[in-house]
Amino acid sequence: MDKFDTIDKKLLFLLQSDCKWTTKAYAKKLNLSTTAVYERIKRLEKQGVIEKYVALVDKKKVAKAFTVLCHIKLVRHSREYVVQFERDVLKLEEVAECYHVSGDYDYIIKVHVRDMDDYRDFMISKLTALDHIGSTQSMFAIKEVKCSTKVVV
Repeated sequence: MDKFDTIDKKLLFLLQSDCKWTTKAYAKKLNLSTTAVYERIKRLEKQGVIEKYVALVDKKKVAKAFTVLCHIKLVRHSREYVVQFERDVLKLEEVAECYHVSGDYDYIIKVHVRDMDDYRDFMISKLTALDHIGSTQSMFAIKEVKCSTKVVV
């Protein structure tokens, strides 16, 4: 992976702030030519630094603002159980994030649903229906203090 210069870092910050600007707008902010900015973006895409472009959706406006962090412990830590759980959790549309973690639990998932009833339905019909789950512990977000997709380079 190439090192990032100051301009790459600024460009990545700008793209993560709003990727809908024109190349000309980025060029003006960075004091570069449009061609230079275009080439930098293409290089970052080719290197896989920029994976994709997405729209961030307001969870409240789509009735998915009830956020739950669920800790999951598998019955066993065998490769087979880990691989199967990870394959299965990828299919659960309510799960926004999933992390294999160290500590008392094996995984933490972040779930966005409408409300407590919706979460109960998710737990009963989807999550606990997965094989190899030994136990779960759920924590409900009271307030979202910070939620960012930015990665500082």
